[in-house]
Amino acid sequence: MKKFELLAASAIAMLAVTPAYAKNAPAPANAPVQAEAPAQEVDDTEDSDIVVTASKRETTLLDTPIAVSVVSGSTIQEAQIRDLIDLQSVVPSLRVSQLQSSANTNFIIRGFGNGANNAGIEPSVGVFIDGVYRSRSAAQIADLPNLKRVEVLRGPQSTLFGKNASAGIISIVTSEPSFTTRGSAELTYGNYNAFIAKGDISGPITDTLAYSVAGNYNRRDGYVFDAGLGIDSSTRNRYGFRAQLLFQPSADLKFRLIADYDRISENCCAIANIVAGPTTPIINSLAAGGRAIDPARPFSYVTFSNFPSSNDITNYGFSLQGDYSLGNLDLTSISAYRKVRSFTNQDSDFTSADLIGNNSQGLLIDTFTQELRLTSNFDGPLNFILGGFYFNEKINQNNAFTYGQSFRPYGDALIRAGTGGALNAALLEGTFGALEGAPTRYLNTFFRRGDGLNERYRLTDESFSVFATVDYKITDRVTLTGGINYTDDRKRFATNVASNDVFSNINFNDPRYAPFRNQLILGGLLAQGVPLAQAQAGALANQNNPAANPLNGLRGLQFLPPGQNVPNAVEPGRTGDTNLSYTGRLSWKATDNLSLYVTYASGFKASSINLSRDSRPTVADLARLQTAGLAVVNLTSGSRFAGPEQSEVYEGGIKGQFRKAAFNIAVFKQNIRGFQGNIFTGTGFILNNAGQQSTFGVEFDGSVTPVKNLSFNAAVTYLDPIFDSFVNGSTFNATFGVVAGNLTGRRPAGIPEFAISVGSSYTHEVSDNFKLTLRGDYQYETPVLISEGATFTREVQSLNMSLTGQFSNGIEISAWGRNMTNAQYLTTIFPSVAQAGSLSGYPSQPVTYGGTVRIKF
Repeated sequence: MKKFELLAASAIAMLAVTPAYAKNAPAPANAPVQAEAPAQEVDDTEDSDIVVTASKRETTLLDTPIAVSVVSGSTIQEAQIRDLIDLQSVVPSLRVSQLQSSANTNFIIRGFGNGANNAGIEPSVGVFIDGVYRSRSAAQIADLPNLKRVEVLRGPQSTLFGKNASAGIISIVTSEPSFTTRGSAELTYGNYNAFIAKGDISGPITDTLAYSVAGNYNRRDGYVFDAGLGIDSSTRNRYGFRAQLLFQPSADLKFRLIADYDRISENCCAIANIVAGPTTPIINSLAAGGRAIDPARPFSYVTFSNFPSSNDITNYGFSLQGDYSLGNLDLTSISAYRKVRSFTNQDSDFTSADLIGNNSQGLLIDTFTQELRLTSNFDGPLNFILGGFYFNEKINQNNAFTYGQSFRPYGDALIRAGTGGALNAALLEGTFGALEGAPTRYLNTFFRRGDGLNERYRLTDESFSVFATVDYKITDRVTLTGGINYTDDRKRFATNVASNDVFSNINFNDPRYAPFRNQLILGGLLAQGVPLAQAQAGALANQNNPAANPLNGLRGLQFLPPGQNVPNAVEPGRTGDTNLSYTGRLSWKATDNLSLYVTYASGFKASSINLSRDSRPTVADLARLQTAGLAVVNLTSGSRFAGPEQSEVYEGGIKGQFRKAAFNIAVFKQNIRGFQGNIFTGTGFILNNAGQQSTFGVEFDGSVTPVKNLSFNAAVTYLDPIFDSFVNGSTFNATFGVVAGNLTGRRPAGIPEFAISVGSSYTHEVSDNFKLTLRGDYQYETPVLISEGATFTREVQSLNMSLTGQFSNGIEISAWGRNMTNAQYLTTIFPSVAQAGSLSGYPSQPVTYGGTVRIKF
């Protein structure tokens, strides 16, 4: 396989993105392009119209002194990039992963990024679609209909984008309605019975009003077989609609109204049990046939569960953008409202034993945003952007976690195993009840089916930003840029967590249990050979000593203790952050083909809230709650929220654009102080701040067109990250799962040293009416540890290819394949739920291939 992969990589030479070209011949990736005039009648899906707008000005790549990758709509079409998860195959500085459900997608740029799995955590990488901020991962999933381009801005972008751009920006730009009738239709069929249909049409209603309507449908059988249920999992079933109106009464004024609706209903996402811990034999004994887990073959794509995972997500909204030209000043307003409704449920023990009966989450997110900005276009040396941004979001989350039928015998077996058979669930139930004066109180209640947690979380987030950038041309070729952003972010949150897990509500230090503790201590001392009188004295002295409590070993089985709800007398349930972010940049267009820049930029991400069952008071707040007698039973310390992130980057870059070649090089040192870590513990999340994480990096991308119709491209990212300070980090332990650890001086896991994308495209004109285009891209990432403290590494080698025949009448036929090398790796690992010593992980997707028929008119 290694030899085949190396031969394949050599054969296709340097495969990667094929960006902007001249109209009639291939040209390099950064070819200058003209901004689209408002009323210009052109096909804005073509590469010749690519401009960079994520910096809130229309400029060419050569004239954009920012580290930015642009992937054109045609590249996305040819490479069969179906959603943002596939985008990383052509942008090596970007990593995208889908986690436990279809609603959890995580974006990482230059090794920085988080935000999935926990609705209270805003992402470090901001995602914008047609200028509208998508605040949560569920709102960022789209099948990318009718695209012009995707721009990925690397490094802090808070000067223009505010609080949630501390690591970078992904800007998705779709086509505006056209004043000439045009459209396209597309059908795709692939392995795993994949079926994809897309279509769009655009045209005039009047001389000043145009419309466009687009729709997409995407379904696929699962590539994983659930042996516990006898069905497929990791399926795909989603569809969406998008409608636009463009009103342009004059060349100086236009309004663009967009409405969209997306629906996802999938059985996702498959988990592989990769380490069988000491509880595995117990779990297997509880399953039909004696087999509940298959940990030996994570890439067999066979899993076990006792009910299917459900992912029902509705995501919709509308936006209105107005653009008004006042001569040398352009006024832009973007108003948007979005709603996400999500219901997920998952067999989170990932076995066919009925341990977890329900782990559901209902999530409702309402978001309103308003941006207003004024952009100058003076002929003189000075130009500016002034603007403001308002953000208002409400999150309502309801969770339910209950035990299944098998959890009582499972919990009983763990008690027996942990005490050498001395104790069991029934004995403890009778003993505790008798000591409380009610012998039947706890009869058959420990780990009872249907008991667990009911959780409700509320979060409101209101923020505003004001920003300004000024460009001053020192000479015709040297420009000095300064920018500033002031952000004020206020969050309020409340929790209502109720536990009816009887065993987790038992206080092992209850004074009424002293005789039982005395008996256990005495038995232990006598077993050690301690004389009777001395053992009796020791037992009496320690029967009320919490540190010597012989029941402490059972605390790990109190999986679902009651929560300390917020707000309370000690914890107000709110955060408030303000920040000033800066940008300073000097750019020099040395020649018409070469430009250089140096940049300093700072970034900011507001506090994030821990909306999970592991939301707990800090050590100081816990002491205050205990002193006031307000602490609920078995309360431990943790975190309610993580404080803000502060990022900065020092960067220098050079860009070249020539007739047959182009390149970009960026060298940077980037760091984030207070990086928000979000670690899954097996039951909830630990949310905390790292002291500082920094990364030195080099990025290169380039293209060459040696002859007509043939292009080669390459992109390479080198990253050298380190935790400069992370005293209160979290790491894996083979026995205890996630434990506290000092990560200072260590390389963060999951960030490869080298990430490489290489690619090529060749077009052969068979006749005047028909041409063939062969395209491929190869992605490689050097081996890297998947998680801190774990021994598992990830190495990515993936080849994607397509062959497209284009007829002059607008019909296209394509054959394509993704991950043709069948690269197999684990994307993420985490402690198995309620299974100490076991690990689970997400396996990579297998080979996919298919054919597409497309018509354009």
